[in-house]
Amino acid sequence: MTTEQLSSAASASELPERWRSEIQAQLSKGENVVSALEVDLDAQLRFAKGVLVLTEQRLLARAPGEEKWQHWHFTKALRLQHHDHAGVGHIELFNEAGRLGAWRFTLGQNLQAIRLVEQFEAHLDSHATGLPVVREEANVCPSCKAPLEPEQEECPICTKVVYTPPSTWTLFRLWRFASPYRWQLALGFTLMLLSTSAHMIPPYLTRPLMDNVLIPYQNGQPVDTNLVTLYMSGLLGSAILAWILGWGKTYVLALVSERIGADLRTTTYEHLLKLSLEYFGGKRTGDLMSRIGSESDRICVFLSLHLLDFASDCLMIIMTGVILFTIDPWMAAITLLPLPFIAWIIHVVRDRLRTGFEKIDRVWGEVTNVLADTIPGIRVVKAFAQEDREANRFRTANKHNLAVNDKLNKIWSLFSPTVSFLTEIGLLVIWVFGIYQVSKGHITVGVLSLFISYSSRFYGRLDSMSRIVSVTQKSASAAKRIFDILDHVSSVPEPASPVKLAKVEGNITLREVGFRYGNRAVNRSINLNIKAGEMVGLVGHSGSGKSTLVNLICRFYDVAEGAIMLDGVDIRSFAVSDYRRNIGLVLQEPFLFFGTIAENLAYGKPDATRAEIIAAARAAHAHEFILRLPQGYDSMVGERGQGLSGGERQRISIARALLIDPKILILDEATASVDSETEKEIQRALENLVQGRTTIAIAHRLSTLQKADRLIVLDRGEVVEEGPHDELMALEGAYYRLYQAQARNAATLAEE
Repeated sequence: MTTEQLSSAASASELPERWRSEIQAQLSKGENVVSALEVDLDAQLRFAKGVLVLTEQRLLARAPGEEKWQHWHFTKALRLQHHDHAGVGHIELFNEAGRLGAWRFTLGQNLQAIRLVEQFEAHLDSHATGLPVVREEANVCPSCKAPLEPEQEECPICTKVVYTPPSTWTLFRLWRFASPYRWQLALGFTLMLLSTSAHMIPPYLTRPLMDNVLIPYQNGQPVDTNLVTLYMSGLLGSAILAWILGWGKTYVLALVSERIGADLRTTTYEHLLKLSLEYFGGKRTGDLMSRIGSESDRICVFLSLHLLDFASDCLMIIMTGVILFTIDPWMAAITLLPLPFIAWIIHVVRDRLRTGFEKIDRVWGEVTNVLADTIPGIRVVKAFAQEDREANRFRTANKHNLAVNDKLNKIWSLFSPTVSFLTEIGLLVIWVFGIYQVSKGHITVGVLSLFISYSSRFYGRLDSMSRIVSVTQKSASAAKRIFDILDHVSSVPEPASPVKLAKVEGNITLREVGFRYGNRAVNRSINLNIKAGEMVGLVGHSGSGKSTLVNLICRFYDVAEGAIMLDGVDIRSFAVSDYRRNIGLVLQEPFLFFGTIAENLAYGKPDATRAEIIAAARAAHAHEFILRLPQGYDSMVGERGQGLSGGERQRISIARALLIDPKILILDEATASVDSETEKEIQRALENLVQGRTTIAIAHRLSTLQKADRLIVLDRGEVVEEGPHDELMALEGAYYRLYQAQARNAATLAEE
């Protein structure tokens, strides 16, 4: 088989270039490659290259780090299994005697691995039945190459991240926030209509002023003082009326728009708080802050100023057009001549502006993300002397923002002067045609003056309306980014008819629980029964699924398979907030808010009395060090607990959990990042905390879990051992090996 035949037998994505000559040497005459997979991890999970090759007759493999090729011809007993766990994919080959081979790879190769297994099963079936394999055109996503169902047109992976440009129609979705203020809006628009009508009076008075006063006076007739006084009074009165009505409509609509903006921010933030941790795992803090802050402000400004101006301009143009057509249809038609050209330019430019402004928003999010990363982590930045690096990151993001703005400004800089030029041409045409009409005696000078006055206002408002295209597209972009949050459905939904939590005993049961992060399996087929008041320890290697299991019990995520029961009821049947009020959580890295010590202690129970706060602090062995602070319980804590040691922050976290008196207690590496002396203090505090509570503890130091009633040993997301410390040590299994390895490490450190 030639190299060219080999290339045609498998696509470039299936057959890495570096393997082609080697694979060709292994093939028999007439043997064709069906699929290939490059594996990139060896048995010790170190990066190394190997390859699996599927032909129409057999499976060939060269393990990472080895030179020898292996092969297995198709038999009825041959099975190829695929699974993944903790970021590592596995393919294993079995027959009736047991496992023949195993290969590991990073999940970047996962889709190709799935296709190879599917092709293997198809050719194995063909070998068993004697029927040829029908090779259909693969239906895959053109972007990520993910396999699709035969009738499926959209990729379920890509549609989550595919960019869709904002539409101006998105702004109409803001009506749900404006509808509570519809009567105030009606009043504002009524005042706007009256104000615009008042502005139409002065140009209308110029016609009789010219024809009945100025031109007769120029021809030698005396000035009619009463008539002049009447016209001047009309001009003054209309100006005063327009000012009063303009102030009223601006004030009313500004108040309404501010309230719409406030409701929009509040609703978005409340919805954001209800979303699961899965949503926040894929978002940047700076981007979310920008959406709720600057994007909602942009919408508020649009509603209070620009939309008001736009509506006023529309009314002015409509009224002007009606008045002009009633006076002279031909002159009116000439006046409106440039309008189609301006509308066409606005239509052409609008789409480019719309996508451009949305891109600017996303690029600006990159700038705010640098700030959101650097400012909270300034201690790490300074500790590693990375000020220049972070400055370069900000400079790069800022430069990108500048480049995107420059690109958009090229379009806008041409658009705005073009519209102004067309309006000037329109006025020039009116002058030319108007002078011709006056010379023929078809209209008077007063009529021409009236047309010039109205046309100036008409084209001025038209120019203003064209400029609002920019603001409208910016606001549409902002609205889309906010509705992206509001449209997101939490992966931890509230039940339609929640079961009321009356009295919680604390019995927790896990039935065939499985969970996946995207396409990565983390936990599978876990069955546990934790009795009320029992203390259970979760142990295992990093990545074994301990923290994920805790997150599932807290219902930060929902299980993908099986169910978790509290006192015999599925936790998905409870209202999320009701359920979590019964859980006390102590994390490895306790988070404290900016505020006083007392406020942080009472975070889970804001109405707690000072006596209750002090009692919780005493139980957590925190009372003594709190009293040593300058203002005691009223001492301010810096952002994220700045000014307190790690052990002090942890004891405040324990007191915070104690104060809410939970029936279920979760300890996630509560003593992992403190010294031995501080650990003893925290352990004494924890002894008070766990009494009478169902406790699930994860500990880095296995010695801290010896007092647990039971230990649950996890490996690759599955429960492999279960029992008290002494029994597990006697078994000399997975827990024994973990304990001995940790003991050896401790001894080595002690010797050093």
